[in-house]
Amino acid sequence: MSPSLKPDPKKGHETPTWAKYMGLSFQLFAVIGGGTALGWWIQEKSEMKFPVWLLLFCFASIFLAFYQLWKSMRQDR
Repeated sequence: MSPSLKPDPKKGHETPTWAKYMGLSFQLFAVIGGGTALGWWIQEKSEMKFPVWLLLFCFASIFLAFYQLWKSMRQDR
């Protein structure tokens, strides 16, 4: 078996490893982008001068995205 292919028990064929990590990269982008957009929207509604909500949601979404990445990579062991 090739090291870059992993068997998929549901379908009975091998799924390329790069496909999984390509999906994870889009997931990281979506979580960080969504958190930042939510923080920006809340910041606009609050009308505060210092971007507290934007920074809070941006960093929280980055933390959440990398936690999901770490958890997923840990399952691959």
